[in-house]
Amino acid sequence: MSAAKKIKILLIEREMTLTELSKRLNKSVSTMSDKMKRDNFSEKDLKQIADILNYDYEAVFTDRETGKKV
Repeated sequence: MSAAKKIKILLIEREMTLTELSKRLNKSVSTMSDKMKRDNFSEKDLKQIADILNYDYEAVFTDRETGKKV
């Protein structure tokens, strides 16, 4: 599932609009809308969004052979 789809789900769960999220991120609505359309988020963006929505964000790579997480 794309990051944009996950963010849409989280916004619904938190009863928050993209406009409200944009304001809290100090970004324009058009910038956030473009990021959602292109699914173009930096890790910093995702961490900030998670913090605002009161979620933990973890980017994890897991070795398929050993199960080691990086």
